[in-house]
Amino acid sequence: MPFRVVKVTPDLFYHVYNRGNNKEPIFFEPANYRFFLKRFVEYFPGNEAEIHAYCLLPNHYHILFRLRRNIDYSIRMQHFSISYAKSLNNWSARVGHVFQGRFKAKLVGSTEYLLHLRRYIHLNPVLARLVRTPEDWQFSSYRDYLEGQDSRNLREASGEISGIYTRPSVTTEFILSHFACVDDYRSFLESHAINRMIEMEEELWKEREFLGSLSDKGVRFRKSAQAKKKAFQ
Repeated sequence: MPFRVVKVTPDLFYHVYNRGNNKEPIFFEPANYRFFLKRFVEYFPGNEAEIHAYCLLPNHYHILFRLRRNIDYSIRMQHFSISYAKSLNNWSARVGHVFQGRFKAKLVGSTEYLLHLRRYIHLNPVLARLVRTPEDWQFSSYRDYLEGQDSRNLREASGEISGIYTRPSVTTEFILSHFACVDDYRSFLESHAINRMIEMEEELWKEREFLGSLSDKGVRFRKSAQAKKKAFQ
């Protein structure tokens, strides 16, 4: 199968994700999750890419990001995936494919879908019945969105403050600008409709180029723009 080049334009939002071959696990213990995040940041440093949301589940991952400048995204993502797969195989003394085909990177086509997608990403551990609340799952960016409230206690309990585990830097400004306060953001996340989450799950694994819109312009990051203080219900 020829290598698939994914065109990624700076300042637009993309959802990159993949899952284990035959839906098998790609993470077996906390060290695997931490290594994955550490290696991703090494391949996509903060001066080149911004992470706006992420969630790592036992057999798949989701990352919502935007590039800050032009880079050879497809080649670098390929090298990152191979690097993690080789490390995991060495660690587990196994051989064969780790991921189910090549990664998926899809343009997010509307602000409304961007917010619903971020909610879907953070609710993945709850929908998978791994935890009761999204903040209970350590390997996601949900706690970054709760900074300033009870997230510090959660981080202390997980060892993050003491340096045992340091999360990657997450840019929360753009998404939170659509809500009046963090409590509104939390309410939006908790008001999810299970049917909508299931529909999104099915849609994501279909071969489509765009998410949430047929527009080829996507949602452009506007740091100075005044976003409407409105959550999409």
